[in-house]
Amino acid sequence: MTEPTGPDAVTLNNLEYTFDETKAVDGLELTVGSGEVFGLLGPNGAGKTTAIRCITTLLPVPEGRVLVFGHDAAKEKMAVRRLLGYVPQQLSADAALTGRENVSLFARVFDVSHRERKARVAQALAAVDLADAADRLAKTYSGGMIRRLELAQALVSAPRLLMLDEPTIGLDPIARTSVWEHINAVRKATGMTVLVTTHYMDEADQYCDRLALMHRGRIHALGTPEELRSELRERQRAAGEKNAAPTLEDVFRDVAGRGLDEQGGDFRSVRSTRRTATRVG
Repeated sequence: MTEPTGPDAVTLNNLEYTFDETKAVDGLELTVGSGEVFGLLGPNGAGKTTAIRCITTLLPVPEGRVLVFGHDAAKEKMAVRRLLGYVPQQLSADAALTGRENVSLFARVFDVSHRERKARVAQALAAVDLADAADRLAKTYSGGMIRRLELAQALVSAPRLLMLDEPTIGLDPIARTSVWEHINAVRKATGMTVLVTTHYMDEADQYCDRLALMHRGRIHALGTPEELRSELRERQRAAGEKNAAPTLEDVFRDVAGRGLDEQGGDFRSVRSTRRTATRVG
C-alpha cells in the first residue's frame, strides 16, 4: 500500500440517495486514503454504483457530503472531475473509432491541453499495452482489449483517483489478470488512488489494500481482507462453529446472505427489484 499523503482521496459523510421509494444509499460513511486500492463490495442493489456516481458528480449529492481530495463534489464539480478517471460498467468505447481516436476524444472531454494531448494519448495507450493496436477500429478488439482501452480513456487525464465499476466483468481469467497488471503498473508509477467495485472475491483479496462490504445502502464491514476473514473466524469460534478457515466469499455471504434470503415477493416484485438494482448498483 502506498503511504498516504495529503488529504484523504474520498470522504463520504452521511451520504443519502433515494430512487423513487428505494433508499439506495442510507447515511453512508466512508473514507478512502490517498494512494490505496480500496474495494467496495456488495450484492446487486447494495448502492455501490450510486455512491460512485455521487463521487464522480454524475449524480447530485442530495443529503450528506462528498469530498474528493478535499473538494466538495456538490459545490466544486469541475475541480472534482479534473481529479478523476472513471471506468463505468457500461461500454464507453465507440466501436466506429480507432483506439487512438477513442482516447483522443476523452482527452478533449477532460480538457487535456492541445499541446500535451498527442503525447498523453500515446502514453495512455502504451500504459495498457495497446500502442500496436492503436490505429485499429475498436470493433476489432477483444473483450480484454476493450476494457484496457476504456482504462486508457480514464488514464489520459493523469487522474489522482481512478474509479473502476466492475472493471473486469465478463472477462476470462487471463484478460482479468492483464487488466489488473496494467492498473497496478500505472498506480506504482504515479501513486494514483484506486476505488473499485467487483464481484470477484479473488480480485478483491489479491489487489485491494482495504475493503468495505456494503448492503442496503450502508457499510456493514470494513478492513483489510485478512482483518475481515479474522473477524468472521472469531465470530464462528464464539458460536462454537468448527469450520475451515473462512474465505472472503464467506465474509461476503455473512454480511449480505441473510438479507438476500429474506427478500420475498412474487414474480412482479422480483422484476421490479431487479430493475431498481440495475439503477442503484
